[in-house]
Amino acid sequence: MIKVENVSMKFLIMHDRIRSLKEYTVALLKRRLKYEEFWALRNVSFEVRRGEVMGIIGRNGAGKSTLLKIISGILKPTEGKVKTGGNIVPMLELGSGFDLDLTGRENIFLNGAILGYSEDFLKSKYDEIVEFAELEKFIDVPIRNYSSGMLMRLAFSIATVVNPEILIVDEILAVGDEAFQAKSKARMMELMGGGTTVLFVSHNIEQIRELCNRVIWLDEGRIKMIGDKNEVCNAYRTVNICPQ
Repeated sequence: MIKVENVSMKFLIMHDRIRSLKEYTVALLKRRLKYEEFWALRNVSFEVRRGEVMGIIGRNGAGKSTLLKIISGILKPTEGKVKTGGNIVPMLELGSGFDLDLTGRENIFLNGAILGYSEDFLKSKYDEIVEFAELEKFIDVPIRNYSSGMLMRLAFSIATVVNPEILIVDEILAVGDEAFQAKSKARMMELMGGGTTVLFVSHNIEQIRELCNRVIWLDEGRIKMIGDKNEVCNAYRTVNICPQ
């Protein structure tokens, strides 16, 4: 379902203090721009079977989010390739496609279109989305007036309204208050139990143990360990302080 082959990702970090386009252009023409290479990922390879829930753990900066963006097609790797078999729904930055000047109702259709849902499909699922997000009283209010929790609830509801073949999840089970977190977790369990292949990033090791079949431990852009969830999580916790 997902095959990652020798994937590496290089970023160029510019250290010059350039404050305008003019300064950048002058420095570029005079070849004075100074870059440092930063490899976020190095020779990462693994496979995820159909219906499997693969956890990805690692400290901040280990390359987890970069890897998910490459698999989602948001970034193109510097080296290597990714093969996927099925439609992908990435849940990486909830609400990134929202327009703050539009209402919740309008953003359902805007964000849904960005995720690839048709207008007819969104109309058929509209009531379900609003009810799950618990925003009935606020759906015609411009979302610039929403709290961050309200925005996240709406984004989560739109993203999970379908049963995707591949779901890519980056730290999204902390959405909303405690009651909504329980509901969003139940929805995730429903998706996982329905045969959806899942890549799941979380700093919560106990959550990884509960939801995943196997786990990848990324460290400084490389796979340090991959295998049984308990073996990998136990090894990780021996050298890292993790939330219970």
